[in-house]
Formats: sequence, structure tokens, C-alpha cells
Amino acid sequence: MTNVAEQRVESPAKESGNPRLSVTIVARDEAARIGDCIDRVSWADEIIVLDSGSTDGTQDICRARGATVVEASWEGYAAQKNTAIEKARHPWVLSLDADEMVSDALGEQIRAVLRADGPADGFRIPRKNIFFGKWLRHGDHWPDHQVRLFRKGLGQFKSKAVHESVEVSGQVSELTEPLEHHSYRDFREFFDRQVRYAALAAEELRARGQSPALSDFIFRPLWRFVKGYFIKAGWRDGREGFIVSAGYAYYVFMRAAFLWESRRRREIT
Repeated sequence: MTNVAEQRVESPAKESGNPRLSVTIVARDEAARIGDCIDRVSWADEIIVLDSGSTDGTQDICRARGATVVEASWEGYAAQKNTAIEKARHPWVLSLDADEMVSDALGEQIRAVLRADGPADGFRIPRKNIFFGKWLRHGDHWPDHQVRLFRKGLGQFKSKAVHESVEVSGQVSELTEPLEHHSYRDFREFFDRQVRYAALAAEELRARGQSPALSDFIFRPLWRFVKGYFIKAGWRDGREGFIVSAGYAYYVFMRAAFLWESRRRREIT
């Protein structure tokens, strides 16, 4: 049987002499998903996994598939992804999370970019958010464009505690084939992550000197729900659409609550 590492040696990108591609992935305890993520980009010239202390066999799975594993302590989402980009050796970078999968059609579009060496310096990719096994086609979830493919040295994640995104110093265009985002395996993971994201976002707001107002507890969460569920038609995604829209409203409320708690604690001390 031919292993993944051997397949990568014969990848189309390498044979054609096109500009080469590095895929960067950040991970921690992603044994359940990292294998599929790597397999979908086995044609790339280099795959780098920046691991921050996995204990579930993630690193072994990556190495078995020919990926280079770099260990680094957790410094935050944007910082971690930028560190992975710095490790890349090739002129084009595709930055992924461990729960994101490149389809065959998207892979061909990416290879077309490599063959043409652009012409843009970065590319937005639509993202299919698959929550609880269902593709959410409405609300805040589609097309959810994300810049993930860019020339090394021209793209970098903005320093942000959560919901980080890439800034490109140059022209940005769009690809049409979607990236599959298998974000949440169950409701517990979804709501736990909203609480974690809310705490990070609140700390960022506190560092900027902001304080929560009454509207942050009442009107902003309500507006987030109304916008996602009614205005953007999240209701068309059924029960999942309702629960996710409610979860995002919960995130907005908890962000205000954590900010209030943080400022109150500092006032007391």
C-alpha cells in the first residue's frame, strides 16, 4: 500500500514546477478530526501542524501522514496561526483549522491558483458551516467567506483574542468552491465554546478600556438573535438554526457579563 507521505512526493504541484504550497494547521487534542484534515490536502508540498500540548495521539496521527509537527505553547488563536505561517517554507500558504476540510473541487481551484501564481495575493474562500452534522445554509453561516490562501509575507492574522481573520497586503480575490467546516460535534461543545470565546472577547474589550452598558445585556443579544434568525433567515435551518442563533445571542450576553465581572473585580481590589 502506498502511504500518504509517498503520495505527496508525486503531487501535481511538485511535478508541474508551479509555485509550491505550505498548508499550516493549528491543533490540540484533535485526534478525531486531524487525520481527515491532512488527508484532504495530501497533495500539498508541505503540511505543518503546530501542536500545543496534545495528549490524545494527535501528533502521531500527523507524523504518520507525513506532516511536520512543531510543538509550541498556546499563545492565543491569532498568535498561534501566525507562528505556524512563519514555519512555512513555500511562497503560498493555506491556513486551516483541524476541523476544516478541503474538498476535491476546492483543491483543484487552489492548484489552479498555484499554476497561475495568483493573480491575486490572497483569496477568500466560502465556508460551509456543518453544525451537528447539518450544513446550515442560512443565518450568519453562509457563505461565511474567510481569507485562508495567500502569499507568504503578505498575509497575517490580525492580533485578536477570538474570531481572528487574515489581513492581506495586496489584492484579494475569491474562490467559489467551499471549505467544509465541521465545527461542533454536539450542543455541549457549541455552548462551552461560546462561553470561552465570550471570556476572551470580554478581556480584549476590558484591555481597550470599555465598560458594558445596559444595552449590551438586553438589546445587543436580542438584535444578534433577530438578525441571524429572522433577517438572515436562520429559521430556514430548522431547530438547528434556532439553537445556533440563540447560542450566538448567548455569546453576546456572556461577553457583556464577563466584561462587567472583570471591571467590578478590579474596582473592588
